[in-house]
Amino acid sequence: MRRLLEQARYEVLPTASTEEKVVEHVPLDRVITVTASPNKGLDATFELAERLTRHGYAVVPHLAARMVSGRPELEEICDRLTGAGITRVFVPGGDADPAGDYPDALSLLEDLVALGRPFAHVGITGYPESHPQISDDLTVQAMWDKRRHATHIVSNLTFDPGTIKVWLERMRRRGITTPLLLGIPGPVDRTKLIAMATRIGVGESTRFLAKHKGTFARLAAPGGFTGERFLARCAPALGTPTAFVEGLHVFTFNQIAETEAWRTDLLQRLGPDRA
Repeated sequence: MRRLLEQARYEVLPTASTEEKVVEHVPLDRVITVTASPNKGLDATFELAERLTRHGYAVVPHLAARMVSGRPELEEICDRLTGAGITRVFVPGGDADPAGDYPDALSLLEDLVALGRPFAHVGITGYPESHPQISDDLTVQAMWDKRRHATHIVSNLTFDPGTIKVWLERMRRRGITTPLLLGIPGPVDRTKLIAMATRIGVGESTRFLAKHKGTFARLAAPGGFTGERFLARCAPALGTPTAFVEGLHVFTFNQIAETEAWRTDLLQRLGPDRA
């Protein structure tokens, strides 16, 4: 648990207050990832990523494949981000209808290779639980197809340690040895989560709820889900030599101060590393 917490990175949404929250509450040694949404467009993601980079953070903008029209735009994006000192991206397919030549993440990843692999770190999505629109067999096959173009996998939200164990074993048996960042939700107040869903737009809120069924109920239920208990129950599966789990990807829902306070408090309670 200590190792995972020390390698935790935070996912944030590009709202007007995000930059201020990150700078005020998050130390520079945390990696920050910035989501992309059809409602706000890629510019909002890139602008926040550039500003946080100037503050000294290692930043990972989400490069949603279906929001990019084709290789000319992708080349412009690569020049923009690398020119700003950004060396990491996360490439999901995205929730938008295709804007052009990229119906999925794999097709954009292949063009990144053709452009000379401009980013040192490239993340792809993993689905421990069923994707609402894609079968489990296809999501595992997609990771296999994308593994040559990625440096790590980021798992989507799940609340079941048993699901994580089965998924990890299945993925590794398939020969997918790409390192994993385990996706978990940070500490979230239900009222604030609803307000955040409202601010990201009605369409985005609908997609968010469709993708994360049960999120509101499980996060808000008294004694229901806690990150500490979840990590403790996952630890045996995550600590095996063949798991290749490098750290955490924490979905903050922009509860940024609360997430960093939770992480540092838990590290203090775990005590010093005795390895």
